[in-house]
Amino acid sequence: MAATSPLMNTYGRLPVAFSHGDGAWLFDTDGKRYLDCLSGIAVNTLGHNHPKLVAALREQVARIIHSSNLFEVPLQTQLGAKLVELSGMTNVFFCNSGLEANEAAIKIARKYGHEKGVAMPEIVVFDKAFHGRSLATLSATGNAKVQKGFEPLVEGFVRIPLNDAAALQKVADERSNVVAVFLEAIQGEGGIQPAGIEFLREARRICDQKGWLLMIDEVQCGTGRTGKWFAHQWAGIEADVMPLAKGLGSGVPIGAVVARGAAAEVFQPGNHGTTFGGNPLAMRAGLVTISTMEEDGLLQNAADVGGWLIETFRRELGGLPGVAEVRGQGLMIGIELDRPCGELVKSALDAGLVLNVTADRVIRLLPPLIFTREHAQRLVDRLAPLVRAFLERPQAQAA
Repeated sequence: MAATSPLMNTYGRLPVAFSHGDGAWLFDTDGKRYLDCLSGIAVNTLGHNHPKLVAALREQVARIIHSSNLFEVPLQTQLGAKLVELSGMTNVFFCNSGLEANEAAIKIARKYGHEKGVAMPEIVVFDKAFHGRSLATLSATGNAKVQKGFEPLVEGFVRIPLNDAAALQKVADERSNVVAVFLEAIQGEGGIQPAGIEFLREARRICDQKGWLLMIDEVQCGTGRTGKWFAHQWAGIEADVMPLAKGLGSGVPIGAVVARGAAAEVFQPGNHGTTFGGNPLAMRAGLVTISTMEEDGLLQNAADVGGWLIETFRRELGGLPGVAEVRGQGLMIGIELDRPCGELVKSALDAGLVLNVTADRVIRLLPPLIFTREHAQRLVDRLAPLVRAFLERPQAQAA
């Protein structure tokens, strides 16, 4: 009889355990080396064992890890000031994860609505969105699989297709309880689906016209991954509320909600809080992540290496039957096939690549921002043949 695991059965785990990493490389417990093209799902911004991060965290652990938000935490002020500088926004609330950041954004929108006299505030959300797995964030999420079994869902969300300006205008014309629009600048779990620049600008215009909050979820696509600090900056707009997490701490759990204007004044003492959020260790991780990105030019690197990867994959795979699209921005790349391709994750592991498939048929690549052209060439050299071989098989067999 197989041994019973002490862990809840919440993940379909792959039969690999990593013992350590170095730069863009991971090593399993048997000593095999893998090129990390996922970075812990857009988390390990600086790769693995980065000397600046390791030194800073060692020093911080020896000083203080946690104190509580009942007291001043100077490193919160420092990281908050940096995020305000980079975003052009006003202030920050720190938490522990993207889910918590998105939950806080939803609370801001609802309280903002109540303060305007809206008894039943509504938030516009989008098909294929993913905002988390708490009851409120999974209700905002546009994925029936995530929601199944957890009904009744939280009310107050109005769902429309992404990049459909006419649908958003229709909501603006017909619904009086809407107080906010909540979207990802690039949908990650939804299959690397970008919100178009013109759609983002139109959403900003409608929100300004209606007095709504524009809340842009940058949990996966933010912190430099696309070649700008925040992906919506490509559209030349500002958000009113911006949740962050994942790559901000280079592996140390962290979340943040950055706000401006009226949204920045919504929370008052007693409205929201956190035990672990904003602890000194996480704040130090955020500060050294940002400073290293600035010192080492990692935004430009993400734009350059990511652009090269997208164009190269389009050249290598774009014309093949079965390849629907190669898309993305910077080091956030999706290769969409015309059939489910989850088995490519195991094939890639066998070939020494760590990657992921999302939305059933999109190969998702989220390498650390230290990825070089040499790493990128190795990725193409190993992945392109795997995709070709997969597509050459009969579809019934491949599925």
